[in-house]
Amino acid sequence: MLTGCVPWPDEFAQRYRRDGIWRGEVLGDLLRPEAADDPDRIAVVTRHGRHSYAELDRRADRLAAGLVGLGIRADDRVVVQLPNTPDFVVTCVALFRIGALPVLALPAHRRSELVYLAEYSGAVALVVPDLLAGTDHRTLARAVRAAVPSVAHLLVAGEAQELTPLAGIDASPLDLPTPDPSAVAFFLLSGGTTGLPKLIPRTHDDYTFQLRATAEAMRFDENGAYLAALPVAHNAALGCPGVLGALRAGGRAVLAASPAPDEVFPLVSTESVTLTTLMPALLPVWMETAGIFGVDLSQLVIEVGGATLSPDVARQVRPTTGATLTHWFGMAEGVLSFTRPDDDDEVTATTQGTPLSPADELRVVDDTDQDVAAGEVGELLARGPCTLRGYYAVPEHNRTVFTPDGFLRTGDLVRRDAEGRLVVVGRIKDVINRGGEKVSVDEVEAHLLAHPAVRSAAVVPVPDSRLGEKTCAVVVAQDDPPSLAEVRAFLSDRGLAEFKLPDRLHLTAALPYTPVGKIDRRALARDHAGTA
Repeated sequence: MLTGCVPWPDEFAQRYRRDGIWRGEVLGDLLRPEAADDPDRIAVVTRHGRHSYAELDRRADRLAAGLVGLGIRADDRVVVQLPNTPDFVVTCVALFRIGALPVLALPAHRRSELVYLAEYSGAVALVVPDLLAGTDHRTLARAVRAAVPSVAHLLVAGEAQELTPLAGIDASPLDLPTPDPSAVAFFLLSGGTTGLPKLIPRTHDDYTFQLRATAEAMRFDENGAYLAALPVAHNAALGCPGVLGALRAGGRAVLAASPAPDEVFPLVSTESVTLTTLMPALLPVWMETAGIFGVDLSQLVIEVGGATLSPDVARQVRPTTGATLTHWFGMAEGVLSFTRPDDDDEVTATTQGTPLSPADELRVVDDTDQDVAAGEVGELLARGPCTLRGYYAVPEHNRTVFTPDGFLRTGDLVRRDAEGRLVVVGRIKDVINRGGEKVSVDEVEAHLLAHPAVRSAAVVPVPDSRLGEKTCAVVVAQDDPPSLAEVRAFLSDRGLAEFKLPDRLHLTAALPYTPVGKIDRRALARDHAGTA
């Protein structure tokens, strides 16, 4: 196991292998079976073209060899910030084959997040697009290299200027050793519950099981087509079963630039998409526009999670569109619970179903870690064959968020219904869930306090009918108070991602504090609940 990562205890690892949960698969083998048996079979589709298993397999082999030629080796960390394109698939598979570890950044991340991830992971390379949604990611890459000396290679998908073009990294395939299935394969990002996000190590064993089990639960096989409408760097669109699960099953991964109806509905129709993942805020948009676009969604299963789903909206999905809804609670840390396609619509509207695997262990506890009575609300604790045993290289943090016997404290408040299904009712973490994007209030507050016109600040959620929650910055100003536009521009200049910028600004003479001297965010959230 990579230094800084926490392995599963031997007794658990042996049990998971004995029970056939972990089967010794490695992610670098994605593409290979179909490339050998049915080379012309389509693996990836975008609006711009179709790509066979054999083509992508060959490209991954040649890119892996080229990266080795640059000096990238097993266990090296590489920050990958690519949108939903074939380059993302080829780059990740190539790194898996080397045994190098992708650190999956989101396309929305900017200088602040990229520098942090490169420094935290000790990355030796950064992979970015050239231009995306008006942002020049080459400029971001240069800023990362200037700030983090370990980043020796800046690789660009597209026009690279003086940097290294990804397409030019090409060499004859090498006979590379197969990584140990128990080894870390890549890193996902936590939701950032205490400041900036932690790195989540996912192993070949645990993630290939997740790909297989979620595909089986969603009845996805070689005849299926998965639509990635969300960023593929998210666990949901990557591996539930997502793009990687679609490729493992021999199906098609259909990559969309965004979940906008004019982008996705033509792909749904032409590719006969059978499965996709969506945030709750987009469900009404799809329901309202499916008829306008004349798209048939009756064969589509929609996985919905990541934010609060209105039961009233959920109940209307099948009558309005004919689609089948599944309701998910999930974490990049590996905890997954969801309804199945055959579940009753009312069950789907009001619960998050049951865990991915019978081997998953879930507890609902009070603030003394005692199990609460059936039906009562408590914090969800979890451990299992997909759930990490520790974040990367933060031992002190791990001692607080894991119990001594290895349960992850999720920070989510849940209860179980009479049939044992999970019902998520809230959370105890200081994170704003803005349409599925997690915004750490600690991180944004730290940046706000750097503004010369801000004496003190707190960031709280305010309700929003479309996104579920938006962010409100409550500020005690110095002298001339800043405007919302000035605050947003300041934070953007500091490299903060756009989805983290405050949506509202409220100026106040003083912030409320709890008896122990902490900012009373609950009182602020309650006072400003109507400002959105």
